[in-house]
Amino acid sequence: MAGAIALIFLAVSFVRAFLPEELELETATIEDGKIVMQNPAISGRNKQNISYSMKAQRALQDIENPDLITLEKIHAEMPVNDTLIATVNAVSGIYDRGANTLDMNAPFTISMNNGVYADFQSAYLDINAGEMETRQPIAISMNGGSIIAQKLRMTDKGRIVTFEGMVRVNVEPSAIRKNAKK
Repeated sequence: MAGAIALIFLAVSFVRAFLPEELELETATIEDGKIVMQNPAISGRNKQNISYSMKAQRALQDIENPDLITLEKIHAEMPVNDTLIATVNAVSGIYDRGANTLDMNAPFTISMNNGVYADFQSAYLDINAGEMETRQPIAISMNGGSIIAQKLRMTDKGRIVTFEGMVRVNVEPSAIRKNAKK
């Protein structure tokens, strides 16, 4: 019994050493060599003092490779700029803390408060480089139009977006006339 208590104490200390201070969780257990955290949530402010938040139903951290954290049922709200907020809802993703990458390995959506909505099958994000890539079909809709493509690559922190493979763009004529008057 004393050995089990010592093991739990070591596991909790180990987990706390690798998690950010502003992380909240309901419970943490060890299952199949992974630390399983229920309802982890993180929130804070970015460098521009704009609030962000991320919640997941579960997070699984491998004890042998603590840099890899699998997140399940993710909901995040992230600022793009002072007025534009992106909301992400995802089935799952794998965050690599060492490489600072996020592998969104299951379908997810991004909706923005300006009316843009994107439906992804998967994507790979290099957070440090400010790049994202998907090699599976993507559909983006917005007021006045839509874009469908087989692949997408974003570079330069989202400033450059390249669509590839059977790209279809639909634009409502009223949106063109409206923008031409500006």
